[in-house]
Amino acid sequence: MFRYFENLVDPFVAYTESDTPPTRLWPFMLDYSQPFMKVFFWAGLISIIVAGVEIGLIYYMGRVVDLLGGTPTEVWQNHGTELLWMAAFILLLRPILHLVDVLLLNNTILPNFGTLIRWRAHKHVLRQSVGWFENDFAGRIANRIMQTPPAAGEVVFQVFDAISFSLAYLIGAAILLYAADARLLIPLLIWFAFYAALVRWTVKRVGPASQAASDARSTVTGRVVDSYTNIHSVKMFAHNAQELDYAREAIEETRRTFQVEMRIFTVMDAVLVTLNGLLIVGVVGWAIYLWMQGSATVGVVAAATALTLRLNAMTGWIMWALTSFFRQLGIVAEGMQTIAQPVDLLDAPAAKPLRLTNGQIEIRDLSHHYGRETGGLDHINMIVQPGEKIGLIGRSGAGKSTLVKLLLRFYDVERGAILIDDQNIAQVTQDSLRSHIGMVQQDSALLHRSVRDNILYGRPDATELQMITAAKQAEAHEFILDLQDPEGRTGYDAHVGERGVKLSGGQRQRVTLARVILKDAPILLLDEATSALDSEVEASIQETLYGMMQGKTVIAIAHRLSTIAQMDRILVMDGGRIVEEGAHSELLSQGGLYAQFWARQSGGFMNPEAAE
Repeated sequence: MFRYFENLVDPFVAYTESDTPPTRLWPFMLDYSQPFMKVFFWAGLISIIVAGVEIGLIYYMGRVVDLLGGTPTEVWQNHGTELLWMAAFILLLRPILHLVDVLLLNNTILPNFGTLIRWRAHKHVLRQSVGWFENDFAGRIANRIMQTPPAAGEVVFQVFDAISFSLAYLIGAAILLYAADARLLIPLLIWFAFYAALVRWTVKRVGPASQAASDARSTVTGRVVDSYTNIHSVKMFAHNAQELDYAREAIEETRRTFQVEMRIFTVMDAVLVTLNGLLIVGVVGWAIYLWMQGSATVGVVAAATALTLRLNAMTGWIMWALTSFFRQLGIVAEGMQTIAQPVDLLDAPAAKPLRLTNGQIEIRDLSHHYGRETGGLDHINMIVQPGEKIGLIGRSGAGKSTLVKLLLRFYDVERGAILIDDQNIAQVTQDSLRSHIGMVQQDSALLHRSVRDNILYGRPDATELQMITAAKQAEAHEFILDLQDPEGRTGYDAHVGERGVKLSGGQRQRVTLARVILKDAPILLLDEATSALDSEVEASIQETLYGMMQGKTVIAIAHRLSTIAQMDRILVMDGGRIVEEGAHSELLSQGGLYAQFWARQSGGFMNPEAAE
């Protein structure tokens, strides 16, 4: 039974992805709700039926009171069968209706609706560009992805568990009182007018207050995760106090926004208790007055009393349900600031996979300034022939890393074009482009998974032998065998910690190298590939790198000039332009910027700021 209801909706069902999701709240909710529309219909219908049954029971209890006016024998003879049927209904059919109601809510909607939103939101965010992620806290993005789905699920839950039920109940109560005596509607309608005004006052304020509180919580998460992620820097600079102050500012703002929320609820509670007192006195007092006038039976008084006491108990729940509804909508609205952002780097409408035949890279009049007037690249023209090995050097900020990011299409170029085998990379699919490029970065961050998972990231379908061979080529196999994590996992099964923090810089770099060796892409980008290695290991790895380069088109960024001295050609960048190019010996003989770097380097390192 549980499995049937749990599988009524598949949260991972195929759907048409949108690059520009709805940015308004209700269209956003409707878009995610499409697979649930049939379930929503039945959940709403059954919720109304359940409310009708509850009203019917109150009506029938009043009838029972009137029936008891006769002798027990008369009551049993005249109404015994009726009472038995009602007992059977209460014991059998009513529980079944309630069971189906809660199964649809608790087992079909709540688990699957939140899962669907979390899955699709994560899928959408993963499609965003590198630049998009660089403009926000990873912790805040993750917090919005995590808190929006349960909030959206709570919204839907309240619609069917409280709002539809309560509306049906209130309408049923009005019908019941009208049927007993139309005059009983007067105090109910007066109370409802005041109650509706209180609801309007509350929801008008609780939505914005909840959105502000949710945004404040996301900021706290972002700041705390930022501190934890950079804990080495925090400890190294002894900045615990500053990090606490940084977090406290956001935590205090969270407390302030939460206080604003709670003030709204306190006022609501105080006014609600007063209104409910008026409801009880008005309806029950009026019913008693009608009984005293001979216009109502004892059963009517009993039913009116039961109904108002039930409404008294329900109104607080309804109010909390409504405030929770709008409060969760506020959280969803805050989460939409991340989830509903359009994807800012798209494949061209008719993009095709990159067809790499030779590996020639051509850059035509390339300029990129990240939307600013200065910085970045300025009118770069170059051709890297198939199989050619290019060294790229320059001061910090000269544009080397920008050039590599544009080659990978982490950003769209602002002017000019990059072609690989005569195909503009803006016109091919991003995945096919990056699948043909191997990249070793200076920041050798790893996934918080096993060593095996990290190496196989380069080629998931590789065999165990191929993976180990790649690790050996990267001089990583021996230290991997000695690894053990706190959970007792050893060797290739050991987990490396967030961003690979449990490994040394050199070990992380070697695992990264193994991953790229396993990928075996025809174009190779090296950004300070051996910067984290000691001289002895570097000498060994250098041989591996030269072996990797055979038959590949290579662009290598380096400050340690000895690592690129053997390249076919070296390009010197300065101020976003290529100012010198040639082989190592040619550049030395020219006596230009490269010669200055070479002369001033110490132990193979260049001082990128020294030459003016």
